[in-house]
Amino acid sequence: MLRLYTTFFYWTIKKNVHVMIHPSKKIKQLIETLELSPHPEGGYYREVFRSEKTVQSPVHGKKRHAMTDIYFLLNAGQKSRFHRIVHDEIWHFYKGAPLTLIEINSETFEMSKVILGDTDSVLKHMIKGGNWQSAYSEGDYSLVGCTVAPGFTFSDFSFLTDDKKTYERMMKAYPELIELM
Repeated sequence: MLRLYTTFFYWTIKKNVHVMIHPSKKIKQLIETLELSPHPEGGYYREVFRSEKTVQSPVHGKKRHAMTDIYFLLNAGQKSRFHRIVHDEIWHFYKGAPLTLIEINSETFEMSKVILGDTDSVLKHMIKGGNWQSAYSEGDYSLVGCTVAPGFTFSDFSFLTDDKKTYERMMKAYPELIELM
Protein backbone atom coordinates (compact mmCIF):
# COMPACT_ATOMS: atom_id res chain seq x y z
CA MET A 1 0.00 0.00 0.00
CA LEU A 2 1.38 3.41 -0.97
CA ARG A 3 1.78 5.79 1.95
CA LEU A 4 2.41 9.50 1.54
CA TYR A 5 4.36 11.02 4.41
CA THR A 6 5.79 14.08 2.73
CA THR A 7 2.65 16.18 3.14
CA PHE A 8 1.06 16.36 6.56
CA PHE A 9 -1.80 18.71 6.20
CA TYR A 10 -5.49 18.25 5.75
CA TRP A 11 -8.00 20.47 4.00
CA THR A 12 -11.41 20.80 5.55
CA ILE A 13 -14.37 23.06 4.87
CA LYS A 14 -15.69 25.20 7.68
CA LYS A 15 -18.48 27.62 6.81
CA ASN A 16 -17.44 27.54 3.13
CA VAL A 17 -13.85 28.57 3.92
CA HIS A 18 -10.95 26.19 3.32
CA VAL A 19 -8.83 25.79 6.43
CA MET A 20 -5.42 24.12 6.32
CA ILE A 21 -4.60 22.12 9.41
CA HIS A 22 -0.96 21.33 10.15
CA PRO A 23 -0.54 18.38 12.47
CA SER A 24 1.99 18.80 15.27
CA LYS A 25 5.26 16.88 15.37
CA LYS A 26 3.67 14.41 17.83
CA ILE A 27 0.75 13.75 15.46
CA LYS A 28 3.09 13.37 12.47
CA GLN A 29 5.03 10.82 14.50
CA LEU A 30 1.81 8.91 15.34
CA ILE A 31 0.84 8.89 11.65
CA GLU A 32 4.26 7.51 10.70
CA THR A 33 4.59 5.03 13.58
CA LEU A 34 1.10 3.58 13.07
CA GLU A 35 1.45 3.78 9.25
CA LEU A 36 -1.82 5.70 8.89
CA SER A 37 -3.25 6.89 5.57
CA PRO A 38 -5.88 9.57 4.84
CA HIS A 39 -9.45 8.29 5.28
CA PRO A 40 -12.21 9.41 2.86
CA GLU A 41 -14.45 10.55 5.76
CA GLY A 42 -11.63 12.66 7.29
CA GLY A 43 -8.70 11.87 9.53
CA TYR A 44 -6.26 9.00 9.14
CA TYR A 45 -6.60 5.23 9.49
CA ARG A 46 -5.02 1.82 9.08
CA GLU A 47 -6.70 -1.53 9.13
CA VAL A 48 -4.99 -3.66 11.76
CA PHE A 49 -7.17 -6.76 11.67
CA ARG A 50 -9.37 -8.56 9.15
CA SER A 51 -10.70 -11.94 10.22
CA GLU A 52 -9.86 -14.85 7.94
CA LYS A 53 -13.24 -16.39 8.66
CA THR A 54 -16.21 -15.20 6.66
CA VAL A 55 -19.89 -14.95 7.51
CA GLN A 56 -23.07 -14.08 5.68
CA SER A 57 -24.27 -10.54 6.42
CA PRO A 58 -27.62 -10.51 8.26
CA VAL A 59 -28.34 -7.18 6.54
CA HIS A 60 -27.91 -8.00 2.83
CA GLY A 61 -26.86 -11.65 2.73
CA LYS A 62 -23.46 -11.04 1.12
CA LYS A 63 -20.29 -12.75 2.31
CA ARG A 64 -18.15 -10.61 4.66
CA HIS A 65 -15.14 -11.18 6.89
CA ALA A 66 -16.37 -11.94 10.41
CA MET A 67 -14.73 -8.79 11.85
CA THR A 68 -12.42 -5.90 10.98
CA ASP A 69 -10.59 -3.40 13.18
CA ILE A 70 -8.81 -0.11 12.42
CA TYR A 71 -6.85 2.64 14.12
CA PHE A 72 -8.48 6.02 13.44
CA LEU A 73 -6.90 9.40 14.18
CA LEU A 74 -8.54 12.83 14.07
CA ASN A 75 -6.46 16.02 14.52
CA ALA A 76 -7.83 19.24 15.93
CA GLY A 77 -10.18 20.69 13.31
CA GLN A 78 -10.63 17.44 11.38
CA LYS A 79 -14.09 15.91 11.24
CA SER A 80 -15.32 12.45 10.49
CA ARG A 81 -18.09 13.48 8.06
CA PHE A 82 -21.57 12.04 8.57
CA HIS A 83 -21.69 8.56 7.12
CA ARG A 84 -23.12 5.17 7.87
CA ILE A 85 -22.19 1.57 7.49
CA VAL A 86 -24.61 -1.34 7.37
CA HIS A 87 -23.16 -3.30 10.32
CA ASP A 88 -22.63 -2.45 14.00
CA GLU A 89 -19.43 -0.58 14.85
CA ILE A 90 -17.68 -0.29 18.20
CA TRP A 91 -15.48 2.78 18.79
CA HIS A 92 -12.61 2.35 21.31
CA PHE A 93 -10.72 5.28 22.86
CA TYR A 94 -6.91 4.87 23.01
CA LYS A 95 -5.18 8.20 23.65
CA GLY A 96 -5.19 11.95 23.19
CA ALA A 97 -8.08 14.32 23.78
CA PRO A 98 -11.66 13.12 24.27
CA LEU A 99 -13.57 12.37 21.06
CA THR A 100 -17.16 13.49 20.52
CA LEU A 101 -19.18 10.88 18.68
CA ILE A 102 -22.59 11.85 17.26
CA GLU A 103 -25.15 9.24 16.27
CA ILE A 104 -28.44 9.94 14.51
CA ASN A 105 -30.99 7.16 14.36
CA SER A 106 -31.76 6.47 10.70
CA GLU A 107 -35.47 5.83 11.42
CA THR A 108 -36.42 8.32 14.14
CA PHE A 109 -33.74 10.97 13.45
CA GLU A 110 -33.11 11.20 17.20
CA MET A 111 -29.59 12.42 17.96
CA SER A 112 -27.28 11.29 20.74
CA LYS A 113 -23.77 12.41 21.65
CA VAL A 114 -21.15 10.45 23.51
CA ILE A 115 -17.74 11.73 24.57
CA LEU A 116 -15.17 8.95 24.56
CA GLY A 117 -12.16 9.34 26.83
CA ASP A 118 -13.71 12.10 28.96
CA THR A 119 -13.72 9.73 31.94
CA ASP A 120 -12.34 6.26 32.49
CA SER A 121 -15.89 4.90 32.39
CA VAL A 122 -16.62 5.88 28.76
CA LEU A 123 -13.87 4.29 26.69
CA LYS A 124 -16.00 2.60 24.03
CA HIS A 125 -19.37 3.03 22.36
CA MET A 126 -21.37 1.02 19.83
CA ILE A 127 -23.03 2.62 16.79
CA LYS A 128 -25.93 0.58 15.47
CA GLY A 129 -25.55 -0.47 11.84
CA GLY A 130 -27.46 1.85 9.48
CA ASN A 131 -27.37 4.86 11.82
CA TRP A 132 -25.65 8.06 10.76
CA GLN A 133 -22.45 8.94 12.61
CA SER A 134 -19.87 11.68 12.83
CA ALA A 135 -16.97 12.46 15.16
CA TYR A 136 -14.44 15.15 16.08
CA SER A 137 -11.61 15.59 18.56
CA GLU A 138 -12.07 17.85 21.58
CA GLY A 139 -8.35 18.76 21.56
CA ASP A 140 -5.11 18.39 19.58
CA TYR A 141 -5.90 14.85 18.48
CA SER A 142 -7.85 11.72 19.35
CA LEU A 143 -6.64 8.21 18.59
CA VAL A 144 -9.40 5.62 18.59
CA GLY A 145 -10.12 2.21 17.15
CA CYS A 146 -13.19 1.03 15.26
CA THR A 147 -14.29 -2.61 15.18
CA VAL A 148 -16.99 -3.69 12.73
CA ALA A 149 -18.81 -7.02 12.65
CA PRO A 150 -19.49 -8.46 10.17
CA GLY A 151 -16.38 -6.83 8.76
CA PHE A 152 -16.13 -3.48 7.04
CA THR A 153 -15.97 -3.01 3.29
CA PHE A 154 -16.38 0.29 1.46
CA SER A 155 -19.34 -1.14 -0.48
CA ASP A 156 -21.24 -1.13 2.85
CA PHE A 157 -20.34 2.54 3.49
CA SER A 158 -22.11 5.74 2.39
CA PHE A 159 -21.83 9.46 3.08
CA LEU A 160 -24.87 11.44 4.13
CA THR A 161 -24.29 13.71 1.12
CA ASP A 162 -24.91 10.68 -1.15
CA ASP A 163 -28.55 10.58 0.04
CA LYS A 164 -30.09 13.94 -0.98
CA LYS A 165 -33.46 13.39 0.68
CA THR A 166 -31.94 12.39 4.03
CA TYR A 167 -29.31 15.14 3.75
CA GLU A 168 -32.02 17.81 3.33
CA ARG A 169 -34.02 16.37 6.23
CA MET A 170 -30.92 16.33 8.43
CA MET A 171 -30.06 19.93 7.47
CA LYS A 172 -33.52 21.05 8.60
CA ALA A 173 -33.46 19.03 11.82
CA TYR A 174 -29.85 19.81 12.83
CA PRO A 175 -28.55 22.97 11.11
CA GLU A 176 -25.88 23.29 13.83
CA LEU A 177 -24.23 20.13 12.47
CA ILE A 178 -23.73 21.42 8.91
CA GLU A 179 -19.92 21.45 9.18
CA LEU A 180 -20.06 17.71 9.90
CA MET A 181 -22.16 16.93 6.84
